[in-house]
Amino acid sequence: MLLQETKSTKPNFLPQTTEFPGLGQPRITSTILPPTIPLPNPPQHSQPCGQKFSLDSVTYTKLVQFSTKSGSLIYGKVAHAHMIKTAFKSCMFLLNNLLHMYCKCGEIDTARLLFDKMPKHNVISCNSLLSGYTKMGFFSKAMEVFNEARVVGLKLDKFTYAGALNVCGQTGDLLFGKLIHGLVIVSGLGAKVFLTNSLIDMYSKCGQVNKAALLFECSDDLDEVSWNSLIAGYVRIGANEEMTKLVGKMHRSGLKLNTYTLGSILKACCTNFKDSNRRGKALHAFSIKHGLDLDDVIATALLDMYAKTGDLVDAIQIFKLMSDQSIVIYNAMISGFLQGETISDEYANETFELFSKMQRKGMKPSKFTFSSMLKACNVVEAFEYGKQIHAQICKRNLQSDEFIGSALIDLYFLSGLVEDGVKCFALNPKLDIVSWTSIISGYVQNGHFGSALALFYELLSSGRKPDEFILSSMLGACSNLASPRSGQQIQGYAIKTGIGQFTIIQNSQICMYAKSGDIDSAHLTFEKMENPDVVSWSVMISSNAQHGCARKALRLFELMKGYGIAPNHITFLGVLTACSHGGLVKEGLRYFESMKKDYCITVNVRHCACVVDLLGRAGKVYKDSVTGKRAAERVIELEPQGSASYVLLYNIYNDVGIKLPATKIRELMKDRGVKKEPGLSWIEVGNKVHSFSVGDRSHPMSKVIYARLEEILERIVKIGYIEERPISSISEIKLKVSTVMNYHSEKLAVTFGILSLPASAPVRVMKNLRVCQDCHTVMKLFSKVEKREIILRDSIRFHHFREGSCSCGDYW
Repeated sequence: MLLQETKSTKPNFLPQTTEFPGLGQPRITSTILPPTIPLPNPPQHSQPCGQKFSLDSVTYTKLVQFSTKSGSLIYGKVAHAHMIKTAFKSCMFLLNNLLHMYCKCGEIDTARLLFDKMPKHNVISCNSLLSGYTKMGFFSKAMEVFNEARVVGLKLDKFTYAGALNVCGQTGDLLFGKLIHGLVIVSGLGAKVFLTNSLIDMYSKCGQVNKAALLFECSDDLDEVSWNSLIAGYVRIGANEEMTKLVGKMHRSGLKLNTYTLGSILKACCTNFKDSNRRGKALHAFSIKHGLDLDDVIATALLDMYAKTGDLVDAIQIFKLMSDQSIVIYNAMISGFLQGETISDEYANETFELFSKMQRKGMKPSKFTFSSMLKACNVVEAFEYGKQIHAQICKRNLQSDEFIGSALIDLYFLSGLVEDGVKCFALNPKLDIVSWTSIISGYVQNGHFGSALALFYELLSSGRKPDEFILSSMLGACSNLASPRSGQQIQGYAIKTGIGQFTIIQNSQICMYAKSGDIDSAHLTFEKMENPDVVSWSVMISSNAQHGCARKALRLFELMKGYGIAPNHITFLGVLTACSHGGLVKEGLRYFESMKKDYCITVNVRHCACVVDLLGRAGKVYKDSVTGKRAAERVIELEPQGSASYVLLYNIYNDVGIKLPATKIRELMKDRGVKKEPGLSWIEVGNKVHSFSVGDRSHPMSKVIYARLEEILERIVKIGYIEERPISSISEIKLKVSTVMNYHSEKLAVTFGILSLPASAPVRVMKNLRVCQDCHTVMKLFSKVEKREIILRDSIRFHHFREGSCSCGDYW
């Protein structure tokens, strides 16, 4: 469905574009000037040629204020440039307006430059800069401004203190918040209800709702904002009973429950109750009784409440009952369709239809509308539709909004267009933490782990504070890079900043340790968690399965059920994987039936693949060359450039002694230009990752590595090692098999680890392909003669070699 353009009856003074910038889009095609501002009459006497005339302060101020209000810097910058060019002496009022414009429009660096060049400042100047830094997320710089104002002796007002308290609330800095509370009292402003409300908000956001309540009870002057602030604090921590009592007390105190208070309770609180839908309906009845149900705020909150509690039928009914359907109601209905963990194509299509209907009715979509529509496009992967919406966003000059910018970054990264996602990030003037989260997560999702790490360090150097979502993504990047050292540093940073106890961080931490080969640290992290969720248990079960601890994985699953936590499809995937890797056929089939019968979980292709793998490993469908041939040929049809299926089919023919078809498979690979993925192994030593390929001699220590490898091979021959020589890859056919197998990449990497790491440290090596039979045998013997633990991760699972045996029990 193509989006329709609508005409607005209001004049648009912003540059008009037809497509989005940076992605093959045209330049500005037309510019409409702002309302005419009268210029001063030129002097009557003659002036030398080229004389420049300054405008007056009122005219300059009008231009600057227009830019501030419209969000377009062009006219304000022109006015500022003209002032500089004509050497106009600006008054404090005009300079403060300029400062406010740059802060509000997101050009905080320019604002700081202007602030530093101002001949003098007043409290308004400091308040503007403090607010600007806070809005952009530069909380430490905002507090620097606050401290500078105190040092120079400015008389701070209620707005300065409120701004500083807001920063403390945002950062959770309770200590500094208490200090500012003391300054408020000393300054004589402690009785101001405006600051009382800011203090209640600060204490609530810092997790000290009891202190906020005490301040509330001790204050003589309270308004509706005071009540709302404390109610919001109770809602934030889920203190539903206290919130209910406070609402009742507010009502008994004679304060009317206005639309904003009732709307706040409906929107923020109802979903926190166990019987949220019933309580929500009671509040709905209350609003009808008092004639508030048709108010936009209440109707929106009711619609949102029903949508969040899964009652879309009632939400749609409220939407239809509204005779005057405003943009706010449309936004609420669109958001309602996008609630929940999974969004069906049907609901996504409903949002697209609502969006088109809005435009047909002549409504102007808001920033929230566009960000919601982009979310819908991302969820159902309607990327082409998302690009059309991007064009409309640019036409309305809304791409600088932080939520829209973040959604655009998500759109292009999810569609695999990494370069376009980076352009959206670079073109966003308001790079808040949401935008940084989107691009870092996008890099991780697309496998650009190094770029994600580089961007993370850039974020830290900029002075911004990453949140739990960014740190979770970074731990994910370290997991995929198998870089425990970097992961430990990020974990340390999370603990230092006070967000290490977030469940999302701890879950990522478990995954990072497990994928890096340190299952013991993964267990330790899990055991320290106070409230592990279904993700925590699922990650732990899957990690044990990957490390060959099948029985331990199943014990965790039973323990999870004992705690009353319902497993999901990912949990069962981990359980089935454990059964497959442990050869537990009966248990695996029983769990497979249980997920359908006892938990009504829909079986997907990954679950079926696990069961097939389980049966295959147990010999139930083993060495069936006819079925294997048919399956391999089908995979080749589906993935003609994938080398694994060719190699598999070659080995099937070769194992049963059919040489001619095997040769033809090699020729087919050559004709199609299909190349087998080269085997690579890598190991992290110190701050560097060392990579090896088969027969690799590029490493600076290669002579020492090969000498030590030959020495260890001689030692294991003496204790009974006999080299196995299966043809495991087409690329090895023309080479001397023993030479190739002796110098497989994992043998070189393990030998380097033995040379470089302390004797007490385990040797952890990662490999991109499956480990061959000979290397598996060699690693067991290496662990025995060297008396150290060797941990090898191949493309499927982990192998822990200790004292001549492997955790997989030779079953892989």
